Amino acid sequence: MPVITLEAGKLNADQKRQLVKEFTNTASKVMNVPEQAFIVLLKENELDNIGFGGALLSDQQA
Repeated sequence: MPVITLEAGKLNADQKRQLVKEFTNTASKVMNVPEQAFIVLLKENELDNIGFGGALLSDQQA
C-alpha cells in the first residue's frame, strides 16, 4: 500500500480534494498500481510553525 504525504500550510476542503485526487491519479499511472491501493496523508501546519529563510512564515505575511 503506497503512501503519499504532503506537509503544507492550511488548505481548504477543495484544495484537499484536488490534491488527493491528482496525487492518487498520477502516482497510479506512474507506478502502475490501482488507485484504491493509495493512502494520501495531508499534514497541515500553522504558519507560526514553519520557518523559512530564518523567519517564521507568520512574520512574513503582508
